[in-house]
Amino acid sequence: MTDTPMQIVSRGPRAEAEAASAAIDADIRLEGATYSILEEDEDRHIWRIDAFPVNDGEVEALMQLLAGYPALRTTSERLADADWLAMALSGLPPVRAGRFFIYGVHDRGRAPVNAVNLRIEAGAAFGTGHHGTTVGCLLAYDTLLKRGRYRKVLDVGAGTGVLAIAAAKTGTRIAVGTDIDPVSVRIGRENAGVNAVSARFVHASGLNDRAVAAQAPYDLVFANILARPLIFLAQDIKTALKPGGVAILSGLLRTQERAVKAAYLSRGFKVERRIHRDAWAALVLSRR
Repeated sequence: MTDTPMQIVSRGPRAEAEAASAAIDADIRLEGATYSILEEDEDRHIWRIDAFPVNDGEVEALMQLLAGYPALRTTSERLADADWLAMALSGLPPVRAGRFFIYGVHDRGRAPVNAVNLRIEAGAAFGTGHHGTTVGCLLAYDTLLKRGRYRKVLDVGAGTGVLAIAAAKTGTRIAVGTDIDPVSVRIGRENAGVNAVSARFVHASGLNDRAVAAQAPYDLVFANILARPLIFLAQDIKTALKPGGVAILSGLLRTQERAVKAAYLSRGFKVERRIHRDAWAALVLSRR
């Protein structure tokens, strides 16, 4: 671990930022790195990468990689000891994604009566609803709900549990969320309790876990993870889905969309819809 938490910020043109982001995803040294990419200044066409390395090896690897993109201006700083993730998220505004309204406790008085309200608390897990990938998944799901309900839903890489909880709040009888991070599993369970739903969260590194496989086949599978795991899990997600079932995939950049799509098309999936939010993509696929 680093002596104190660090943040690395890299700013520049969109093409360079997206290329650097793809390079981070492809670098085996940074397989578990935490970072985000977003448009910081629309008028000036400036994009920004924020990375939060957890050890000296990640610091060195990130700085070395980003130095290879001269159009990006990269800086690093040490942060004071604090729960920076919770502090940052606690001030975020609520998010509306179709019928869904995602908010934190600080906005509990703003929840509208005509929405499916999801209270998701800040914590050390991904998925508050503010990221383009989570919003894309919820928008895709909102559209699918206009055709009917899904009795059994699996959320792979559930993070805070927002997607599984959204399913449980809209008629899903069996909602299962999995994550390789035990902290995320705990947070998912806590958020399920806050939202008074029966979504179940399990610590599992794959879809062959007994608690996951016991409920298969699923009507719908969410997988908001990263491009490489999405490709690796293509066959397992197909096996977990019933014929005619739907997969909503995200966590991938637009530049990674073709590779992910190819992995699923080769296994008999059909692309139903694509959603783009900032640099991110979400794919809605049906199993033929």
